[in-house]
Amino acid sequence: MNYHRKFLLLVFVLMATIIRAQDKSGYTGRLYEYDKDATSKWSSPENQNGNKGAGGMENGGGKGRASIPIPAGESVTLLNVDGTGIINRIWITVPIRTPEMLRSLKLEIFWDHETKPAVSVPLGDFFGVGLGKAIAFQNTFFANAEGRSFNCFIPMPFKKGALIKVTNESGKRLSHIFFDVDFLSLKTWRNEYMYFHAYWNRDTATTVGKDFEVLPAVRGAGRFLGVNIGINANPVYGDAWWGEGEVKMYLDGDKNYPTLNGTGTEDYIGTGWGQGQFINNFAGCTISDDKNFQWAYYRYHVPDPIFFGSDCRVIIQQIGGTMKDKVLAMQKAKVPLIPVTVDKDGQPALLIRDKKNLDDPSVPDGWTNFYRSDDVSSTAYFYLDKPTSNLPAMQPLAIRVYNLK
Repeated sequence: MNYHRKFLLLVFVLMATIIRAQDKSGYTGRLYEYDKDATSKWSSPENQNGNKGAGGMENGGGKGRASIPIPAGESVTLLNVDGTGIINRIWITVPIRTPEMLRSLKLEIFWDHETKPAVSVPLGDFFGVGLGKAIAFQNTFFANAEGRSFNCFIPMPFKKGALIKVTNESGKRLSHIFFDVDFLSLKTWRNEYMYFHAYWNRDTATTVGKDFEVLPAVRGAGRFLGVNIGINANPVYGDAWWGEGEVKMYLDGDKNYPTLNGTGTEDYIGTGWGQGQFINNFAGCTISDDKNFQWAYYRYHVPDPIFFGSDCRVIIQQIGGTMKDKVLAMQKAKVPLIPVTVDKDGQPALLIRDKKNLDDPSVPDGWTNFYRSDDVSSTAYFYLDKPTSNLPAMQPLAIRVYNLK
């Protein structure tokens, strides 16, 4: 009995420790604790920057300024504050939510008065909307309620200041942008806090044999939070499966080969044997459209953190698969591809290592993986120990809105 009680006590302490650790993942304290060092603020059009006792002054306390228009080519500031704090929620909605508009609205976040943004991402993609298509979903980081608004719940600490702005690069006037930025003003900065960053990338026709770069090599210490990815599969490959590519993470000096190496695209998000639509907390597929050759999926590393001490680079191979006879037919038709492996009863023939062509008599019949070219876009999320990074600026509008479906 004594051993049993000790065991139960140990379990209780462990669970309490886990719960407290979860509460400390960006928020201050446990739900039932008062934090005398934190002041709650909202920045909205009715009280930008959350100034003390200044809400609803536009119309004498009545609803007066719930939104702000953004003329073509202009920007609106959602938050611009000095001091230490932490953003806990960002909510935005706009009346035009087409893929073109969601790719044309540029969301930028600057930390500590830096001139280079830590976040520079198309608005829709930032909020986990793959391919710019606003559909309803909710996961641990993002929620798109009824497909008409955008929520982000990623905690974002700042030491000296925070600036958030949205720029309208669409060429059309946007009549309204509604927003709330919910944050805490803090009295102290903890050394273990890191700055939130996001990076967007698109390659409208990946090079056969070259991996798609989800996150170029970023320098510093930090944590890779995860990614959402959209793919317009190239119809030249017919109904061949596009998602055989493995996710690879090069950490802390990795060169030719990574430390973290997955087994396939659908494997990375926790499913298998293809990729249908599903929504879970940490991984999911929001779009699975065989007719239009479109998929959008995400994976967030919350229960399985990815830390790095000096650098991090994340890629995904552009590899598809189908039966050998179909790949040979595509080769004959000069479809751009490079065969990689042929699987026969779980024993793959390694064509690249052994320098064998697919039509070699010694190569068995079976499922054949091959490098291919598709239109891929992604948003990578990560924390870094500094308010800016060495990453390049976001790609121009022409690339963001090219051939949207």
